[in-house]
Amino acid sequence: MASLLDPSARGRVILVGAGPGDPGLLTLKAVEALRSADVVVHDGLIDPAVLDHAPPHAHRISVAKQRARHTLPQEAINALIIAHVRAGSIVVRLKGGDPFVFGRGGEEVEAVRAAGLPVEVIPGVSAALGGAAEAMLPLTHRDWSSAVSFVAGQCKGLSEQDWSGLAGKSRTLVIYMGVANAGAIADKLMADGVDPGLPVAVIEKATLPGHRAIRTLLADLGDMVARENVESPAIIVAGEVVLLSDAENRLRTLAKQAESLA
Repeated sequence: MASLLDPSARGRVILVGAGPGDPGLLTLKAVEALRSADVVVHDGLIDPAVLDHAPPHAHRISVAKQRARHTLPQEAINALIIAHVRAGSIVVRLKGGDPFVFGRGGEEVEAVRAAGLPVEVIPGVSAALGGAAEAMLPLTHRDWSSAVSFVAGQCKGLSEQDWSGLAGKSRTLVIYMGVANAGAIADKLMADGVDPGLPVAVIEKATLPGHRAIRTLLADLGDMVARENVESPAIIVAGEVVLLSDAENRLRTLAKQAESLA
């Protein structure tokens, strides 16, 4: 079977991960897909340099979403994609990070396949991987963490979810979309038995201009987010590996903070 990237194959969808922000983190296959596009349906926060890989004639459609305010509901986005494909277009659905990591890529693939249309998925560098690499923060480490978990921090029923076992000794927890609920997330983890002195980092604007990684302890997470005026996009990383990104200086600072919490 020919690849869906075959330019002779019309009327199809290519779901593409645009990475965490830096255009340099696009994959070669993602660039190839963009160059073939008739229509680009893209998320917000996509760098214009990424969109520039699409031909000048390609129709660019933003379906940018913000917290509690969507330009289009998901069902309408699905219908938009399907309509353009049925008209014979090559539609690149461009999503930040990786389409299958809190990107609703699975829902869009299901909708396209249910309509009987061809679809291919090109993965991207996720926000967690890109941000952690930039901050020199290994999500796993032979001596410090043998497991990593990814959760969404703005799901309904946050307090009822069972996060026990996801953070703590030799484990790393990465929380997407958690800035607005940082205080509640810290309270939940501590209520589930996580040490209030667990190191945490908030990685803001990963791989973008103005990016920063701010470190503190779990008990201080909510206050720190407010104190530092952290804004989305940002991820939260909780685990001992946080110390490794600037171990010599941060270890002393966090130790002092832990003493003040005792």
